[in-house]
Amino acid sequence: MDEKDVKILLVEDGEAVASFVKTELEFEGYQVIWAQDGKEALELFKKEDPTLILLDWMLPIYDGITVLRRIRKQSDVPIIMLTAKNSTSDISSALDQGLDDYITKPFEIEEPFARIRVVLRRLKKQQEQNTTPTSTFTFGPFKIDLVKHESTATTKKFI
Repeated sequence: MDEKDVKILLVEDGEAVASFVKTELEFEGYQVIWAQDGKEALELFKKEDPTLILLDWMLPIYDGITVLRRIRKQSDVPIIMLTAKNSTSDISSALDQGLDDYITKPFEIEEPFARIRVVLRRLKKQQEQNTTPTSTFTFGPFKIDLVKHESTATTKKFI
């Protein structure tokens, strides 16, 4: 998966943080869509079909946990939370609700980049496994295995 093919939905209400993160992600070659509140995040999620979501917890309209829950009802898209909430109970609660990773603010920009790369490696591996061609074909009573170079016929008993 090439960076230019990766679309990241950045959900952050703080303009300074969003501008910084968006600029850095785009510099790395990622496509970035920015949502400033939870409602806009859900709309852009449906419209843009992002590869990955960077989600703040404390947002206007719908908070990050509400956004997470609604997205999880329909998708397994990777979601990494970027938030100032740093209590163990907040982190474990968010992870238990389907979050893929959790980064507390303030952070060095290298940390989200590294975590994004980890998620993208996992996604690439899943895609490769899902697109591995099958080597066995069945045609009626015949089974052909292209790897083993074998063909077999099943016998059916008719009563």
